[in-house]
Amino acid sequence: MIEINSSFSTGATTPVAEAVAARLRSAGFAESSIHIAGASPKKQNIVVRYRGTGARKPILLLAHTDVVEARRDDWSMDPFKLNERAGFFYGRGTTDDKAQAALWIANLIRYKQEAFRPDRDIIVALTADEEGGGPYNGVDWLIKNRRDLIEAEFCLNEGGWGEMADGKRLSNDVQVSEKYVINFRLEVRNKGGHSSMPVPDNAIYRLAAALGRVAAFSFPLKTNEITRAYFAEMGKIEKGAIANDLEQVAQGSEDAMRRVAAASPAWNATLRTTCVATQLEGGHAPNALPQLAAATVNCRVLPEDSVEYVRDALKKAIADDQVNLTIPQTLSRGPSSPMRPDVLGAVSKVTDSLWPGVRVVPIMVMGATDGRALRMAGIPTYGVQGVFLDRNDMRMHGRDERLSMQSFYEAQTFLYELVKALAKSPE
Repeated sequence: MIEINSSFSTGATTPVAEAVAARLRSAGFAESSIHIAGASPKKQNIVVRYRGTGARKPILLLAHTDVVEARRDDWSMDPFKLNERAGFFYGRGTTDDKAQAALWIANLIRYKQEAFRPDRDIIVALTADEEGGGPYNGVDWLIKNRRDLIEAEFCLNEGGWGEMADGKRLSNDVQVSEKYVINFRLEVRNKGGHSSMPVPDNAIYRLAAALGRVAAFSFPLKTNEITRAYFAEMGKIEKGAIANDLEQVAQGSEDAMRRVAAASPAWNATLRTTCVATQLEGGHAPNALPQLAAATVNCRVLPEDSVEYVRDALKKAIADDQVNLTIPQTLSRGPSSPMRPDVLGAVSKVTDSLWPGVRVVPIMVMGATDGRALRMAGIPTYGVQGVFLDRNDMRMHGRDERLSMQSFYEAQTFLYELVKALAKSPE
């Protein structure tokens, strides 16, 4: 999977789907159990069903096979070659999200080899363009066009992972909620002119000033039901003064929230809506005054904050009517998943069997996943992987993305046992 370029603009997910289908066929899966379909010939999804007794509704196992762009010049190695170095797998998608995609398929083949007979069908869906979104997003397309293939009682997906620090496993996080995304486009336009005759009203300068005000602005710190539970659990895990601050955050202390937000970018993002400039464009010639300067500001929004609230807050912070704010895409936000005792209990039991003493912690993930669309469609979704990542070395979407080989194989065992436990009737 790693060595197939499936990035949004330069790659395709269809070759991944076809490679997976070939592997499944060679393992004895019937053609009638394998479905390749999608919104575009290049953007195909694969859905495979492992039949159970049908005593209970199916369980859906989701992962996406697309990845963010990766340029060879940015990396110390070829991002589309699976490199093994010093105990790590390197390559674009090793953590987001081809490891989980590969593990779902490997474990499904193992269930077949062992003639495992679950009480419910196990459905694996490997989908397109979670990263790119838009009309090719695989989960959205399946919900609208082939919901029969993925209809399930609940889903396991990415979005939760194990936290490590200094080589110690701290928690195995289960995502039950997530932020949603708003991409704002900021534009400044004026008549331009010859660069030999500068004028005060320069589109680039005006945009730069607006972005400086966005950088200086922060949304208020606050908690919700999920994040209060998260910080309460982390207060039991961490040591020293920060442990007390985390417990106080769970109780609503604003002073503690400020200290915790300053201590960690991840905790800061858990406690507030965030907005950050991610793309720039401007000018049309080196010897002309710019007629257009524009930027993308990517906001990761708390579920309880509305689009209107975020837009109005940014407009107030920018305080310049000549900076036009638009939202290029239609947005939606999904509900949280219920904290089901059967799901969380199974995660806790398997976690304790593999990593005694590691706590299972419900989280609201700072990014966004396809779980949003499934939750909106009435399929509760839980982000859980059993992959442990160093909280100070998170390389998803970044340079030299990597995953510990030990963590990869431990996650395979974790997911194998977890799905097996959830697919059979409770004793």
